[in-house]
Amino acid sequence: MSSSERSRDLGRVPAFVPPLAAVAGVVYSSWILQFLLNPHLDAVNGYVSELSATDQHFHGLFSGCDFLAGALSITVAAAVLRRLRPRGWALAGWLALLLFGIFSIGDSLFAMDCAPNSDPTCALRERSQTVSFAHEFHSVTSTLVVMSGIISLIALTIAARRYDRWPVLARWSWPVMVVETTTALATLPLMYFGLALGVMERIQVTVISVWLFVIAVELYTGRRRARAPGRIVTRPIRRTGNTAVRKAGDATVREKATYP
Repeated sequence: MSSSERSRDLGRVPAFVPPLAAVAGVVYSSWILQFLLNPHLDAVNGYVSELSATDQHFHGLFSGCDFLAGALSITVAAAVLRRLRPRGWALAGWLALLLFGIFSIGDSLFAMDCAPNSDPTCALRERSQTVSFAHEFHSVTSTLVVMSGIISLIALTIAARRYDRWPVLARWSWPVMVVETTTALATLPLMYFGLALGVMERIQVTVISVWLFVIAVELYTGRRRARAPGRIVTRPIRRTGNTAVRKAGDATVREKATYP
């Protein structure tokens, strides 16, 4: 795919979409407000989700930020899917981002009753299974959020590098993916020993926020590339076997027809 086609690709995404991805990245890191609003909650061993527990101060704010981040992620993914109609790895990546938004909303709707890592009484309620269904189901939605975020990272990283498109994603999604998958795997032994789970989860959440920022920058720069002065305006492609024949001005360009 040529540079002009890559520009036209993201140039079809509406102007409001990149800011929405950036805002989603901001609100998804609302846990940082814990140190101002709820400093008594254990930030080393306590889950980020405990900030949204119904018995915690400002639980509505933290839960609302999860809901907003999910809704914005759904909007971004839906807009890209509708305008670009991606295939292959790209389709899998944007669908995973859509699911990430859905499960993030589920996280906010199925809030925990209390904070088990900060409240011994809550921990006893969990062991005696006297917590609500929402409290128990929250672990499911949280797991799905992490899984869908990682799948989105992996799939869009592969798509960006394999199809020679989306240069910002191709450059920055790889290190982001490595950090996110590493921290996700690191939580398994930490869960066994019960150490520093809060720290590791906060790193995961922050990395996903960075990922949303990377998406926002790619969508924004893609629109700018599409509207850059002096770019080649291409005409519709005519495929001949494995070769795409396209006229750009007075020149005829032949390219290998490989598209996601």
